[in-house]
Amino acid sequence: MNKTLLSQEWQLLQNQFDSYEKHSLYIKLVCIILFSFLIGKLPLIILILLVIILWLQDAIWKTFQARIEIRLLSVEKSIVSNSDLTEFQFNTHYLNNRTGVSGLIKEYLSNMFRPTIAYPYALILVILGIV
Repeated sequence: MNKTLLSQEWQLLQNQFDSYEKHSLYIKLVCIILFSFLIGKLPLIILILLVIILWLQDAIWKTFQARIEIRLLSVEKSIVSNSDLTEFQFNTHYLNNRTGVSGLIKEYLSNMFRPTIAYPYALILVILGIV
């Protein structure tokens, strides 16, 4: 284990983790703006589909972020405990733990319903009267 390399990996992963958070907020903002401008101008089903598509996109984005978080926490633990962890193995770790297409879809859908992801999409659907 090379602490310098692990520290570099941590910095890279932390920057990416924060970037994913910002982009998730952008997706939410786009949804709110589109909803605000399009309500009453498009058929209800189109608005509902638009909200659901953006909600799922946000969930997919947050799933990617969660993968970064897993590696980030492993790197942090290794730096503190001096445990043996090979540097820069993010993709290798992911490939070794892949769950296949059905597992991936389950992961996306389960992330959709986490409160921090479901907001504001579920609230918009409530406003539209479908929940």
